Amino acid sequence: MLIMAKEKTKSLVTIDVGGTNARFALAEVADGKVVSVNEPTTFATGSVDGLAAAWQRFADAHPEGLPRAAAIAVAGPVNANEIRFTNSHWVIRPADIGSELGVDAHCLINDFEAVGHAVAAAGEEHFLHLSGPEEIPEFGTTTITGPGTGLGVAALVRRPDGSYRVQPTEGGHIGFAPEDRVEEKILAVVRESLPRVSVERMCSGPAILYLAEAIARIEGLPMPSGDDRELWLSAITGTDPVAVKAMERFCMILGAAAGDLALAHGSNAVVIAGGLGLRLRDQIRASGFAERFVYKGRFKSLMETIPVRLITHPQPGLFGAAAAFAQAHS
Repeated sequence: MLIMAKEKTKSLVTIDVGGTNARFALAEVADGKVVSVNEPTTFATGSVDGLAAAWQRFADAHPEGLPRAAAIAVAGPVNANEIRFTNSHWVIRPADIGSELGVDAHCLINDFEAVGHAVAAAGEEHFLHLSGPEEIPEFGTTTITGPGTGLGVAALVRRPDGSYRVQPTEGGHIGFAPEDRVEEKILAVVRESLPRVSVERMCSGPAILYLAEAIARIEGLPMPSGDDRELWLSAITGTDPVAVKAMERFCMILGAAAGDLALAHGSNAVVIAGGLGLRLRDQIRASGFAERFVYKGRFKSLMETIPVRLITHPQPGLFGAAAAFAQAHS
């Protein structure tokens, strides 16, 4: 009888780089799976010169030395030449990663692709049911979408043999489609400053500014003061009626967009991700999200068969990047 030996545990540094912060953590993988991810260390990207400098700062806190392997997730499209970040001065050149970090093996993926790997690899304890059936199909396509600074979209394809593939997309930039007269009026207001309105403009962290301004004008109410973070706080705490209305409309738009993406992907499951999605878990469940998700005319009965869940993993980017490395190097 042939006995297969278990793969030796491999240590690595898993990294999640956004426009504002870069998170680093030690992790271990084995047999194509993530064994552990330690508590992360966070650096403000504005306080560090770049990836190599942040790596060195992380190394300084680990005098025993860092593993010679890295899994890196970055916000934005990944290409072979150069990655520039919209909200920071960082520039990453993929060809130089090995020499700059002193690693023998690494993987570099889009940050929402990392979330897709997290959805594929995370245990059931890291998911919260939002709507639709409780039972999750064992294989097929799962649409993953998450509001944060933008609107991330990916497709996870699970195969009957247990393998999977994550396809990152730029689906957040499809056009916004109003579902009722109120949203038609909102769109007309937003078009005064944005001639082309994507769904991301209406369904991301900054979207609450557009929604609140439009609702205030339509209903003749005073526009609340503050930036998008302050408006979200006012909405969640219920201290400003316009912010609350904007949040409720946001949840409805998210439901409609998630349903549209599921139809486009031919999905049999949907997962909501993103920092804002996690923060709004209670508001999403209490809103018109579920009604809008299935509101697809002749396809309503199909939409009612699709389970929708929220991933609650505290660090899906770091965990997912490590899972991508485990898959690539198993």
